Amino acid sequence: MNVIIAGAGRLGTQIAQVLAAAHNEVTLIDSDDDRVAELEGRLPLRLVAGDACDPALLEHAGALTADLVVATTGDDEDNLVISLLAKRRFAVDRVAARVNDADNTWLFDRRWGVDVVMPAATPLISLIEEATGATDTVALLRLSKAGVDVIETAITPRSRTAGRTLAEVPLPDGTVIATIIRDGRPTVPTPAFTLRAGDELLLVSHTATEQEIHAAFQ
Repeated sequence: MNVIIAGAGRLGTQIAQVLAAAHNEVTLIDSDDDRVAELEGRLPLRLVAGDACDPALLEHAGALTADLVVATTGDDEDNLVISLLAKRRFAVDRVAARVNDADNTWLFDRRWGVDVVMPAATPLISLIEEATGATDTVALLRLSKAGVDVIETAITPRSRTAGRTLAEVPLPDGTVIATIIRDGRPTVPTPAFTLRAGDELLLVSHTATEQEIHAAFQ
């Protein structure tokens, strides 16, 4: 699946990490050159600096062959423009857009090219089939075409893995850690990374259940 994500904030970066970890072709766009430079080399995807409201930039990013466009900028007007361009100009099959101001939710519909509405409070949203949110371990994204589940779990002060390195945590077969969110920023996991309370982990698995992931970390 070819995916374009506009907005490299926390939500956009999380979605990009998850989809890239599931072996999709992902392009992440942001208008902040410094943010793009910060992420360069840290994410297994293509980064593009520029304004995603510009049709030429969207085309350069691959909109003509995109299967999915996700607008996650902090500006509702920009997200609507990006959605409309994706759907009307580039005929993208599936378009998801973040709503920052709840009062603007009524605008985010198919008239503006939006197929999936993403409330700002949602930590991550299913871009293929379903959206799920909870305070514990939850399946956030089910990639049916790839046969992959992406599962989130959070480390609490009572988690037995708090203070342990990733190398010390036995994972279920067929499971890898896609990213760790610490202090609002994604971190590339390494065996020496030490978990601490407050860390949020996104794991990709072909076989493990939510209960098995919970058992491994809690």
